[in-house]
Amino acid sequence: MSHLAGAVSPTADAPWSALPRVRLGLLPTPLMRAARLEAALGCGPLLVKRDDLIGFGVAGNKARPLEFLLGAARARGAEVLVTGGGPGSNFCAAAALAARSAGMACELVVWGEPTSPNLALAVAAGATLRPIGGSRREEVDRQVAARAAELGSRGFGVPRGGSTPLGAVGFAAAAAELAGQLAAPPSVIVLPVGSGGSVAGLLAGLAAVGLDVPVLGVSVSRPPEEIGARVRALAVDCAALLGTPRPRPDACTLVDARGPGFGIASELERDRARLALHTEGLLLDETYGAEAFSVAVDRLTDRPGTVVWWHTGGVLPAVGTMMKGRA
Repeated sequence: MSHLAGAVSPTADAPWSALPRVRLGLLPTPLMRAARLEAALGCGPLLVKRDDLIGFGVAGNKARPLEFLLGAARARGAEVLVTGGGPGSNFCAAAALAARSAGMACELVVWGEPTSPNLALAVAAGATLRPIGGSRREEVDRQVAARAAELGSRGFGVPRGGSTPLGAVGFAAAAAELAGQLAAPPSVIVLPVGSGGSVAGLLAGLAAVGLDVPVLGVSVSRPPEEIGARVRALAVDCAALLGTPRPRPDACTLVDARGPGFGIASELERDRARLALHTEGLLLDETYGAEAFSVAVDRLTDRPGTVVWWHTGGVLPAVGTMMKGRA
């Protein structure tokens, strides 16, 4: 267990404990040492935060923001969760499952071709799809807000990925969870960055618990300079919502891992994903997991020190990651 001076307790006296919450995940998720993977890489130590084992459908880390977002929705008496994303969105599937478990309907605004395993799962959970076609992801948030406004008090709109200050609270609580599992501060925490809510919440939470650890965010869909401004603003707003210290502007470094394109892993990233599968049974998706894991491997082999890699989950697209490039 960690012993952090002035740390915020992750239990009843935490600043997020007074917020409405719908419990979805089986928390805390494990923090595992990947000894066989370390041996294969000739490096170490590597600690894996297993949000892929969060225990709610195949939601992975998406369950964390949804706990607080659905808590707020129910507290307001809303009946319909309105959100959206792309056809391969893990958040869409997680939102549909979470809304149903909270007794709410779910409507999903989807760009692109609305056919994928994730959307099939969302529909199976009772979600209504609202396809808009095209490739402009930003249009999703506009349409979500418009549909929520149409529904009035019945609707509760959430932008892509649940990336709001309230959604980020889920990962602020996760930072306290991690702090309680660490024997000593690691040299770095590595996690993927899409819409920015997870890393922003983590930064706010680390500042809240007094754990001064560098965070390496792996941007998979936007240029680092673009998403960096959003992450910093979300982290500050999340801390303001909680009444906790503002995170330092330099607490997070973002690296560009877009490579061949959003949701397309490079051959090196696929090879490393297969290594994680063969040594530890870790299943990585091609949208977030393979890219972030590859950056964690680079960090392990470049410098000494313990690395925490946050395995955010995302199971459904992962089989393709393992099979591409195989005979």
